[in-house]
Amino acid sequence: METITLEIQTLQTMHTKAMQITLGLSIEIGRRLVELKAKVRHGEWGAYINQNFSYSRSTANNLMRTFEEYGAPQQSMFGPEANSQALGNLSYTKAVQLLAIPAEEREAFVEENHVEDMSTRELDKAIRERNEARAAAEHAAADQRAAEQARDKMAEDMKFLNISLAGTQEEREKALQRVARLEAELDKAKEAESKAKDKQKQAEAAVEELKRSMEEQEKVAKKAAMSGDVEMAQFDAFYGQVKEMGNKMNDLLIKARSREDKTVAHVMEKALRYLAEVFGRCAE
Repeated sequence: METITLEIQTLQTMHTKAMQITLGLSIEIGRRLVELKAKVRHGEWGAYINQNFSYSRSTANNLMRTFEEYGAPQQSMFGPEANSQALGNLSYTKAVQLLAIPAEEREAFVEENHVEDMSTRELDKAIRERNEARAAAEHAAADQRAAEQARDKMAEDMKFLNISLAGTQEEREKALQRVARLEAELDKAKEAESKAKDKQKQAEAAVEELKRSMEEQEKVAKKAAMSGDVEMAQFDAFYGQVKEMGNKMNDLLIKARSREDKTVAHVMEKALRYLAEVFGRCAE
């Protein structure tokens, strides 16, 4: 322990005298601090740092993390001990700032942004903007997936209605059985704990939607029987369904456009344009 402590104190002196604290020297100190901490009794590390070094405990932690993130054991003591030339040219301060970026993306970020020529303030801003952009992209991707799922569900609902209208009495019985199953699920959901409230609401909506579909089915069947035009009756049913869904989606879009963050609105607009193209091709 005494030998390692003396080595750290010597490197600390070099660290203090350097005009710019180098990453290689910081890695060497961090390497020895990691080794030393393993030898110090549990609970005595903070006191040992205060008694033997001029570093604060947080600085010591940063130095150890610098070694763990950038250290390359095969390098020489005073060489650029980082896992690339781009990272090896960094100062200790910038290396600590870059810990906010995942290790696998760090080198590319340094090269693309010319970090070596940046001030610490400029680097902090670049990292913050990068992280905010990444979070926004992930949020947009999640919204895109939600929009696609909603579109797929609408297509599935329309397919189910088409089968119900054109199918046999047996298929209608299956639809009624599905309503009964959903109602049973709803009864179970009402007895569940508060964390199941979302599922309950979804089940209620599904039951109501299926009931409306069955009512529309019966209306269309009666109308078709009276008019003798089954295709027109089916078309009227689909038109009413799509018009209602379109009004609901428009209301959601208006609400999304009122937000400060327009990401969700853009995703919704993209989905609606896609639907417009699909229906436009049908009319050609």
